[in-house]
Amino acid sequence: MDGSEIHEAVMTLLAIDRNDCSYTIFAPDKPQRSVVNHATKENMNETRNMLVEAARIARGDIHPISEYDPTHFDALVFPGGFGAAKNLFTYAFDGAKAKVDPDIAKIIKETHKLRKPIGALCIAPVLLACVLHNITITVGTDKQTISDVEQMGATHINTNQTEVIADKENMIFSTPCYMLPATIADIADCAENLIEAILENL
Repeated sequence: MDGSEIHEAVMTLLAIDRNDCSYTIFAPDKPQRSVVNHATKENMNETRNMLVEAARIARGDIHPISEYDPTHFDALVFPGGFGAAKNLFTYAFDGAKAKVDPDIAKIIKETHKLRKPIGALCIAPVLLACVLHNITITVGTDKQTISDVEQMGATHINTNQTEVIADKENMIFSTPCYMLPATIADIADCAENLIEAILENL
């Protein structure tokens, strides 16, 4: 509700590790747009830093997004979550007219320019559509999100749970996760399938 979707983030790290690869975790060093009590779903009168909060998932091994250099990595992957739609770009507030955080837009464009794979789970494919426009993605079957994606200039393909859409021309890989009804096992399969699709195209 206010950060990366934890199941998607952790299952992606697990999938990377199980495929004998390594990862580095990055987050913006900026305040969150909102802080939510996840037990009540209500906003809290607090401020929190995204880098500090992401350090929980990273077990402290976290880096500011400003340090990301695409020449040092084989691929870039974005978990989803309502927090991604609030903090990485303003989709949660502005829909198809969303604005992308400049640091996030920069790393997407730089990675794409080098023709390195970019993976996105759940709502994160919309972030890629907002930056790159002429790409093919999936967010499952949600009609409003699909309409927004198409307004951004991207092509959408409906998918079932755990499927991956591979736009090999643009090196964009996406999977629906919690955009469709899902169990944690489904999220694990989404992450595994996404990482394997990326590795097949390195």
